[in-house]
Amino acid sequence: MHYYRYSNAEVSCWYKYLLFSYNIVFWLAGVVFLGVGLWAWSEKGVLSDLTKVTRLHGIDPVVLVLMVGVVMFTLGFAGCVGALRENICLLKFFCGTIVLIFFLELAVAVLAFLFQDWVRDRFREFFESNIRSYRDDIDLQNLIDSLQKAVSTASVLASWLERG
Repeated sequence: MHYYRYSNAEVSCWYKYLLFSYNIVFWLAGVVFLGVGLWAWSEKGVLSDLTKVTRLHGIDPVVLVLMVGVVMFTLGFAGCVGALRENICLLKFFCGTIVLIFFLELAVAVLAFLFQDWVRDRFREFFESNIRSYRDDIDLQNLIDSLQKAVSTASVLASWLERG
């Protein structure tokens, strides 16, 4: 079996380092997300007693931060190394995962559109249960407070822009 390397098969250095620079940003962001998530869990005492993970009531925002961090770290690493080394396996993994995430987002959006009433009811139940447990979890309290501040700031900015 013969493998041929074509003279024009090399990737342009410009594209190679552009892909590397984009992926290094996402890789470092993944490291930051992982660090913040692990720090938040250590502050809550979850890392000292891992059985607390199973005793969490509702959705812990730190779990979402950790999951996003793991995905960003893995994809950023695959993109960086794949771009620098021109490793086809890592680049195919990177591309396939990005395409998979895109189609999952598309499927969720279509299903949310088709089942609007069901989604609206689930969101209402989710928010009502979180509002009831507002004082119990400091992370949830900080998350809700920051969302309210962001919404109020955006509404003030929007009204200011409409007048201006």
